[in-house]
This record gives sequence, C-alpha cells and structure tokens, in this order.
Amino acid sequence: MAPTPATKPAKRQKIPTSVGTFTVLPLAVPALPGLPESVSGANHYLYVQPHNPSQTTSTTDSSLFVANVPIDASETNIRALFAEQLGGSRVSHVEFDSAIPAAPEHKRWKGNAPPGAKAGLKRKREDNEVVAEGVVEDSESALPRTWSGEVRASGGSAVVVFVDRKSMAGAWKEVKKVAKEGGCLKWEAGEAVGVERYKSHFALQYPAPTALHNSATNYLIQFDQVQALRNRLLAKSRAVPDEDGFITVTRGGGRTAPAARIEQAELKRDELEERKKKNAIKDDFYRFQNREKRKEKENELRKGFERDRKRVMEMRERRGKPVPER
Repeated sequence: MAPTPATKPAKRQKIPTSVGTFTVLPLAVPALPGLPESVSGANHYLYVQPHNPSQTTSTTDSSLFVANVPIDASETNIRALFAEQLGGSRVSHVEFDSAIPAAPEHKRWKGNAPPGAKAGLKRKREDNEVVAEGVVEDSESALPRTWSGEVRASGGSAVVVFVDRKSMAGAWKEVKKVAKEGGCLKWEAGEAVGVERYKSHFALQYPAPTALHNSATNYLIQFDQVQALRNRLLAKSRAVPDEDGFITVTRGGGRTAPAARIEQAELKRDELEERKKKNAIKDDFYRFQNREKRKEKENELRKGFERDRKRVMEMRERRGKPVPER
C-alpha cells in the first residue's frame, strides 16, 4: 500500500493593502480581561481615506474618514494612535457616527448659547432672536449619567479632524506607508469595555442625593431664566409695529399663556353677568311687567304646593291609618 502524501499546510491569505478607495490599516488589539488566551493577538483592520462628503465644510480638507473603528474607540486612543505611531500628527477632534448609549441631546437656544453661559463666546445673545421651545439643558442641569463611557456600534465610522491640512497630509502619508510595508500598529484599549463597565453601570444607577439635588436646582434656575427672557421678548414685540404700521394688542400682559387664558375667561364671564343685569333692567322697565311676573311666580308656587299635598295624601293611603302604641 503506497503511503499517502503529506498534506501541505494551507497558505495564510495575504491581507490586501487597499479596498476600493480605502487603505487597510492593521491594528493589534490587546486581549480583554476575562477572555481566554486563544483570542489573544487578534488583529483589527481600519479602513482609511481622505474625507469626501457630499457637502463640503471648512474642515473637509483637513480630515480623514475612518471606517470599522473598534468598539472601544474614543477620542483619546485615536489621538494617541496618530500622535505616537503615525508621524505625530495633531488631531483637533474626532466625530463618531454612533455611540452606545446615545449621547444626550440638550435643548438649546435656536442658533445661540443658553442664558447664563460662561463668558468667552464669540457670539452674543440678541433680544430679537427666537427662543427654541423647551428648557435649556446642559451638563449641570441634566440627570446624572448611568454609564461611565461610550462604546461604538460594530462597523461604525468616524471623521478625524486635524488642526490643519498639513497635519492631515502627513497622517495620510504615514497610513499608506504602514499599509505598504505590512506593518501592524498597537491599539490602546479603552476603558468602556469588559466587566468593569457593568460594575460601574450598577454603581452609577444610584446617584448621590446631592447630585440629584444640584441637577434639579440648576434645571429650575434655567427654567426661570428662559421664562423671564421670553416675557421680555413678548413685551418688546407688542411695542413694535408690523409692516402695515399696526401694533398688536393682547390681553394678559406679560403673563404666560395658561394664565392669560384664565384671565380672558374671567373677563368674558363678567361681561355676560353685566349684560344680564342690563337686560333685566330693560325687561322690568314697566310696572305691569313686574306685576305679571309676580303673579306667575305665585301661580308656580301654588301649583307646587298642590302637587306636594297630593303626594303626601297618596303616601298616607298606601301606608294605612296609623295605630298608636299602648
């Protein structure tokens, strides 16, 4: 019997350096705590290209589009990746497409900062600006967070914005160089994964009473500021004539809408009562009208008395003649 020829080991498939317009950038992902050693040394692949959105902005020429970011990606470890391993490029900020849990959306003034904002803003509030509906919220007035950090959806993407176009060009050159040479960069794991994430989530579900008190207090302070500014804007709009030169007159002054509606209802009620009094005086102007009305009332009372007397007699007949007890 002829010996069976030895099977050759399968060749490891070579990772392409590019996919379409994207350059493939390998990352060595460290093993997470609690996972077996068999998964250690796994690689993750980023897909990088210059940012080319459908609508260009002022930062389009100085940004890179990164697809398939790791689930623990944050601005910190992406900054470290470009600063320490990709030519020392300086990152301005990172814009992620998704976050779990989703980042809270705070209500803001339409096109401006909330009242009482810190100084240093380039744009100042103007009284003629329209105020967005709802109360202004920020990190001080919002409820405490229940997660210590964010994770990214699988296959998520991000836009890395650099400080200038030169920094972006240098980073893009280093990305293509690493991919061409077959290098593999080291990825710094974030703090938002593993068992510790859920331990901190359990602890953050029960915030301290002082944190809740501060949040509620700041929310009410902002509510009063919003109401006061709205009242000033309404008062100012009443004094400004429209295109035809007319000034709109409204009832209720600077009161809020529910209070103004209550006042209008009370005014209508008073008007109706006053109108009834005037109509009553007109109806009773002549003496014979008063005499006829008195006769009608007397007849109604007499008829009512007769009805009640008949009812009493019928009840006595049904019960029978009462017999006194001995």
